[in-house]
Amino acid sequence: MTLPLYELTIHDAKDLLDNQMVSSEDLTRAALDRIKQVEPSIKSFVTVTGDLALEEAKSFDQNPGVLPSSNLRGIPFQLKDNICTQDILTTCSSNMLSEFIPPYDATVVEKLKHSGGIIVGKGNMDEFAMGSSTENSAFHPTHNPWDLERVPGGSSGGPAAAVASGECFYSLGSDTGGSIRQPASLCGVVGLKPTYGLVSRYGLVAFASSLDQIGPITKDVRDCSIVLDAIVGHDPMDSTSIATVSNCYSKSLKGDVNGLKIGVPKEYFEAGVDKSVLDCIKESLLAFEKLGATVSEISLPLTKYALAVYYILAPSEASANLSRYDGVKYGYSYKDAGSIWDAMEKTRQNGFGPEVSRRIMLGTYALSAGYYDAYYVKAQKVRTMIRDEFSSVFNDYDVLITPTSPSTAFLIGEKTEDPLQMYLNDICTIPANIAGIPAISIPAGFSNGLPIGMQIMGNYFSENTILNAAYAFEQATEWHKMRPSL
Repeated sequence: MTLPLYELTIHDAKDLLDNQMVSSEDLTRAALDRIKQVEPSIKSFVTVTGDLALEEAKSFDQNPGVLPSSNLRGIPFQLKDNICTQDILTTCSSNMLSEFIPPYDATVVEKLKHSGGIIVGKGNMDEFAMGSSTENSAFHPTHNPWDLERVPGGSSGGPAAAVASGECFYSLGSDTGGSIRQPASLCGVVGLKPTYGLVSRYGLVAFASSLDQIGPITKDVRDCSIVLDAIVGHDPMDSTSIATVSNCYSKSLKGDVNGLKIGVPKEYFEAGVDKSVLDCIKESLLAFEKLGATVSEISLPLTKYALAVYYILAPSEASANLSRYDGVKYGYSYKDAGSIWDAMEKTRQNGFGPEVSRRIMLGTYALSAGYYDAYYVKAQKVRTMIRDEFSSVFNDYDVLITPTSPSTAFLIGEKTEDPLQMYLNDICTIPANIAGIPAISIPAGFSNGLPIGMQIMGNYFSENTILNAAYAFEQATEWHKMRPSL
């Protein structure tokens, strides 16, 4: 049976383009038609750039030599709405930036444009990337394509839902504590958080600068490697960008994991993780053993402190980063105040939603004179210990495998009144951000019709290793081929 164009992977679409069996306009129209069909129920976009996308697609088709050939040329994609796009609205799903149109492109956007990618729109998200369900958007919640009554995860819920439902061929998200991997898990797609510094953050609206990282959300692992090839590289505009030897990740997918040493941290398989998720990951580990990998239980005892460290450091950095939104320089500004201080207070009161306000207050408290040493400094020390623990483990093991999320997608509204329960959704993903190591989530099974994701973590700059491990599992299973019925 021939798949609809919107269900194609990047590499399948590229083959059709190369053989002149479809045009870029065909692919773009397929994505835009799909958006019109399912967007009223999914709500994964903040902005759809249909006219611009068709104009670019027609230009590529009429002038095939206008850009160098690439694996992404002529293929439609979406961007999370905290990644700046020149002359296209970038809101962070917040009232504070509801009318903000950047005068420049983020570095990753420049790279994708140079590769010939076609932007079809900006993806909905939790406001300023703060959340695990995409219910904190100032505009609307996004719905999970597998069950419209459930959340898609967050904060990159819009991008994950868009890829899963065929509204775009791939998307870019940002990951501060799991915001690419957790929604990828809940929506049954692939999501990668690269090593911190591997992909430029220039043009990413900051949440927590020492944790944020841009990465791809795709339909399969090969697509993930193709997008990663296009967006990596040193950027002088980002002081945290790392100069590394360029790798062609898409050529490292051999599918051979014979002799691969897999560590399974027991702390990720304890209370709080659903039995269906645990059973699924254990089955996946058996699949790796059949492929020739060795699997051993290990311990990462400092893992239990990662959540506490994160919810000191991330709000602290958010408090500092979001102080720029004062109603003076840009963004929303309250107009009817009696003084500048009243104007600033009312601007933030009306511009920020409750979750953003909560985290700003937490961070401001942790950074205050009386508590800085007791909280922020101590959290940084524990962070260093967590990094060292991961580095020590990777002396003996090639990758670590864990669940991505402790549960499948939960009902919309189920956890909004209990912030602690919401924060626990990121318990499996946060340690990779604390340490700065790469991690990928791939589809590993289903429970009651809902996707389950498996997380593969690796040492610094070991994207080749974790991508190859993910690819080997993917080739041995069919989970990545499953699509929601909409």
